[in-house]
Amino acid sequence: MKPFTRLDAVAAPLPLANIDTDQIIPKQFLKTVERDGLAKGLFYDLRFEGDGRAKPDFVLNRPEYKGAGALICGDNFGCGSSREHAPWALMDFGITCVISTSFADIFYNNCFQNGLLPVVLKADEVQALMEEAKGGNHVTSIDLEAQTVVSPSGKTYRFDIDPTRKHKMLNGLDAIGETLQAAKAIDVYETRRALSHPWLEDAH
Repeated sequence: MKPFTRLDAVAAPLPLANIDTDQIIPKQFLKTVERDGLAKGLFYDLRFEGDGRAKPDFVLNRPEYKGAGALICGDNFGCGSSREHAPWALMDFGITCVISTSFADIFYNNCFQNGLLPVVLKADEVQALMEEAKGGNHVTSIDLEAQTVVSPSGKTYRFDIDPTRKHKMLNGLDAIGETLQAAKAIDVYETRRALSHPWLEDAH
């Protein structure tokens, strides 16, 4: 997993509440277990007409938000069914941070397992960022080490995060990466077990 330290990127405003995982990545795009190629399905029904033409008014189709690396969203983002493809699709599109007042629990946990940073701010702070993102300067800075979001105009907002999750994000540790930190100790244990209980090895 790629470490998340600091992001300086265009932030796109998506002032919709209760965006569920089926809106983030519709079910027809769930036929793969690969993380690459899911960007085409991100917000598909919001981004495209029924005939596949891009909707020019949708925020991620607008030229000023091209290459957006962050989303500023309404309440309860990522609700609905458990769907790890949702953070995968966001990240494949290039979005590595989502800012909201609240997230659905399963989506929130999946974000940390995949290197996408979910930032929770107060309602008035999210609204202020949303308004600035609609203006002429869209670049927002998210600093995980400092736990701050700096708006295009320079206003700073602080967010809370669990220290363990912060450590994992800063160091790019998913569940596998965290386990591999103990690889030497695991090897020592396996060697000792093989010497003291050789019949267990024969069982393999």
